[in-house]
Amino acid sequence: MEKLNQKSIEIIDAIVAKHTGRPGPVKLMLHDVQHELGYIPFTAMEKIAVASGVSAAEVYGVVTFYTQFTTEPKGKHVINVCMGTACYVKGAQALIDRVTELTGAKVNGTSADGLFSLDATRCLGACGLAPVAIIDDKVYGNATESTAVEDVIRQILATERAAA
Repeated sequence: MEKLNQKSIEIIDAIVAKHTGRPGPVKLMLHDVQHELGYIPFTAMEKIAVASGVSAAEVYGVVTFYTQFTTEPKGKHVINVCMGTACYVKGAQALIDRVTELTGAKVNGTSADGLFSLDATRCLGACGLAPVAIIDDKVYGNATESTAVEDVIRQILATERAAA
């Protein structure tokens, strides 16, 4: 089992207490934990299971079913690249290769410096803008036709280096 610091445990406990007794609490608790910690540790799944009266396996099933949830900590900046059919045909693989080169993050992984996470997703629902990337919740369409994605990554790198 992972080792969580006291602050993380207190955050999880507060979220569980807030949602206990409400209808459909599992997904709400998972969403809040992910928002606060950036991922869902197994400790949180166990506490949510107890509070909701379901098994830890059932909570884990919800976590692994929904792609919005992750059991691994993410980087400070999250990049999603759509690999759905329209995006793939229009150059998403080249986009992923370039993002990997710029950030050092492997697909579905986090860069060694913890700055970037790169996730290949199945569909982002913006096929008319293919290929599509999302950086920190902002959508970039026609991502291989412009330098927008590369420009944003370079700007993040410059800002982070200046702050260091």
